Amino acid sequence: MVSFGPVPSRRLGKSLGINNILSPKVCSYGCVYCQVGHNVEKSISRESFFQPEYIYRKVEEHIKRLSSVHYPDYLAFVSNGEPTLDINLGKAIRLLKSIGIPIAVLTNGSLLYDEGVRNDLNNADWVSLKIDAGDNDTWQKVNRPSPELDFEKTIENIILFASEYKGILCTETMLVGGINDTINNITAVSEIVKTIKPVKAYLANPIRPPSDESVVPPDSEKMNRAWQIFNKNHIPTEFLTRFEGTDTGFTGNIYDDILNITAVHPLRQDSLIRLLRNNNADIKIVKSLIKQRLIRSTIYNGNKYYMREYHIQK
Repeated sequence: MVSFGPVPSRRLGKSLGINNILSPKVCSYGCVYCQVGHNVEKSISRESFFQPEYIYRKVEEHIKRLSSVHYPDYLAFVSNGEPTLDINLGKAIRLLKSIGIPIAVLTNGSLLYDEGVRNDLNNADWVSLKIDAGDNDTWQKVNRPSPELDFEKTIENIILFASEYKGILCTETMLVGGINDTINNITAVSEIVKTIKPVKAYLANPIRPPSDESVVPPDSEKMNRAWQIFNKNHIPTEFLTRFEGTDTGFTGNIYDDILNITAVHPLRQDSLIRLLRNNNADIKIVKSLIKQRLIRSTIYNGNKYYMREYHIQK
């Protein structure tokens, strides 16, 4: 399945996720904090993953299996990679809009030099752009982009898209302790965000297991300092630093629910237990998935998480 959840979102309420990138992860970045894990490849070449009609059909079927309590506020393209690498993204968005639920896309913005990508995103109701760095050196350290990308041009094209886009535009800055949480970087990022003029700028820290085990969140003082810098630039800013909660949507198929959510969204143990209970399922299912090496558990910041486990043929 390409859809999962809905999962509680700190930005979108109840968000039914759409993973439009075939596993394993394909992205133009290799962010140190990525919750999906390490890249198999870095790519800036758009390609076809799923047919738009297939995505539409699967999302429609998924929604029909949900209770009214879990009816989603948004359909969100949140992929195990960069969603704009999907050359059919625009058509999929246009098909899904007929369902009548707003469409969101979370993107790193690295492909916005492509007019086709900008046109595709213009079909979405809500777009979030990743801006973690204010200079090339920090960009290389935190986002580890494809060598085919250029920092200055990436920022220029993000600003170009922002000037054209008519929907709800947000930015997200993930702060990592000791990497991009310096005053100089946060000030430079705030100047870029100020130019973009988002409806909301989100400041986040890693709350789920990152791809690089050395990643740690900034301390509260540095997070507060970042907010003060953004606020001084009159940017509407909000923290994304709290756990979203355990109320995850369910379809009645516990295997699909676990595998599809963990593909892009590590499940904290309390959320997984609630998901099992809602599906009238036993913890033995989780043990079976671990034994089959389809998921794995890990500890991060004192909490246990369950994640998809991919086995790549080299």
